[in-house]
Formats: sequence, C-alpha cells, structure tokens
Amino acid sequence: MRLKDKVCLITGGSRGIGYATADAFLREGAIVIITASTQDSADKAVARLKEKYPQSKIGGMSPDLSRLDSVREAFRQAREKFGCVDVLVNNAGVSENTAFMDYTEETFDKVMDLNIKGVFNATRAAAECMSMRGTGVILSTSSMVSISGQPSGIAYPTSKFAVNGLTLSLARELGPKGIRVNAVAPGITETDMMKAVPKEVIEPLIAKIPLGRLGKPEDIANAFVFLASEEASYVTGVVLSVDGMARS
Repeated sequence: MRLKDKVCLITGGSRGIGYATADAFLREGAIVIITASTQDSADKAVARLKEKYPQSKIGGMSPDLSRLDSVREAFRQAREKFGCVDVLVNNAGVSENTAFMDYTEETFDKVMDLNIKGVFNATRAAAECMSMRGTGVILSTSSMVSISGQPSGIAYPTSKFAVNGLTLSLARELGPKGIRVNAVAPGITETDMMKAVPKEVIEPLIAKIPLGRLGKPEDIANAFVFLASEEASYVTGVVLSVDGMARS
C-alpha cells in the first residue's frame, strides 16, 4: 500500500475527480478527510466510502475555502482527530463559460475565490504543520485549459494558469522544508457535468484525442496516487498532463 496511514485531505472530495481520488487513496491505505461545499454532501460521500472501506478512517468537513480562518479551523480539527496532514489535494473548483463582455466582477470573483484563494488558503494551512515536521506533499488540480486556454469563460483558465504558477513557485520555496508541490492537469473527463453534454458535442472532441476516449476520474486519481507516494519522492514543481494527448 503506497499511502498506508498517510493523512490525506482532499478538497472537493464529494464527487467527480475528488471522490475518485479519495477512493484511490483509501485503497492505498490512507486516512482520508474530504471537504465539500455543504456538510450534508460531505457526510453522504463519507457514508458511501465507509461502505466500501469499513475498516478505514474517513472524515468529512465543509469549511469555507475562501476564508483562511475557516480553513485553519478545519485543519485543526483534522489534526486533533487524525494527526498532521501528510498530503493535501486542492481539488475544489468551479468552472463556467460566460463570454468576456458579459462578465461581472461578481462572476470573476466567485471563480477566483474558490479556484485560487481556496488553493492558497488550504495550502497555507497544510504547510504550517508540514513545515514543522519537515515533510509533506501538496497537490492541486489544474486543467488542460491552463495550457491551451478556452474560447469563453476567461476566469477558469486564468485561475488554472495561477494554480500552475503557485505550484512551480511553491515547489522552489517549500522544497528546502521537505515539501513536494505538484499539480495534475486533466483533459476532458467523464464527470457528472460532462455526462449532460450532448453526444454530438462529445464525439468531435474524442476524435481529436489520440487515445480515442475521454478521461475517467480514476485516470486522474491514479496520477494523484503516484504523486502523493514515495514513488514520486524526487518529483516536484511538475504540472502533469493527464489528457490522452500526444505532445512534441
């Protein structure tokens, strides 16, 4: 088991990629705490995971990720119950596709508050304990649009470009403290949101992917398992693309 007894906190862990990552971490022997936007969502996800892994330690929380005091309190509670967080996965995020000329400050701020400020707050809270122990792993969910951009919804790719910048910069700053910092950039993945997209929209997208299929949440989760494990002990400052694409 690659993550045996490691305390792993996953934001946005109640569904999609976050839930698949929680499942994969539990399979590898981790102690898992997930966060969700509501306590009810967190509790339901925890109940499902406990059915599958009845002997595992699993917790659920719903801090306001846009507020550092709320996030710190969540980490304090996690530390009291399970110990210092060994692995943080910043997965919580929101996407949208508003045309640029229709943007409001409120729309832009909503994306940034979760996708960037939420990552900053959780990373700051995790790094405080990790720095004292001289070890830790911080991972974040980026996106293929952090590399290619997208034709509308400018806040989302902007936020993911920022996640990449945070990842590379903190890898340099926190490396001497024994903390590795990496990100995973998923391609188009079969989440609940994608299941609602019409077949005629999906098929042309698949046609552009050399591997001939959309990604599955488990594909992304497997990348997180590798980066969280000792197998990646000499890997930091990497934004790993998991999108089925070939690059020169």
